[in-house]
Amino acid sequence: MIEPIPIASLNHYCYCPHRCWRMFCAGEFAENQYTIEGTSLHDRVHTLSSENRDEVLQVRAIWLKSDKYQLIGKSDLIELENGGIYPVEYKRGRKGEWDNDELQVCAQALCLEEMTGKNIEEGYVYYAHSHSRQLVKIDNSLRAQTLETIAAVQQLFATGIVPLAVYSKRCKGCSLYAQCLPQAVDKVGRYSESS
Repeated sequence: MIEPIPIASLNHYCYCPHRCWRMFCAGEFAENQYTIEGTSLHDRVHTLSSENRDEVLQVRAIWLKSDKYQLIGKSDLIELENGGIYPVEYKRGRKGEWDNDELQVCAQALCLEEMTGKNIEEGYVYYAHSHSRQLVKIDNSLRAQTLETIAAVQQLFATGIVPLAVYSKRCKGCSLYAQCLPQAVDKVGRYSESS
């Protein structure tokens, strides 16, 4: 039987496969300003609770699971309104250039669909820095990308093969930069090619 993979690992893999391997296969983690801010935010939202806000029931910190996709994770916020269910993922910063946050919302929606039997067509990412919500359309394209990422992470966990460290502007705020040293890997690769 395949062990369920953490929903958060999909976000990390989509952002950087090497980072995902370091965190979930090698068990490495290092704090920096961004991880501390993110942990603080999630400590606040991961307190199990439910409340009504106008016509919306908000439930925080429930466990999500999918046997079909072998996923598990804790939700930040699930909203129920007019018969619809919407996952809301909290992030510390502001909207970035990449779609890894949307992919995480889609994975939560897949779990909720299996758990409730309801079709979920949208969710949200709440960015704490800008105090804004971004709508995430759970369309066929995002679902396909999410399923591809689930398969890739399952393969990574099954084989443990280390993905290459690739330097990009994504590395700038990574807490694992000092362990990874992607620029050094890049330089060694170029040096080897020229020899």
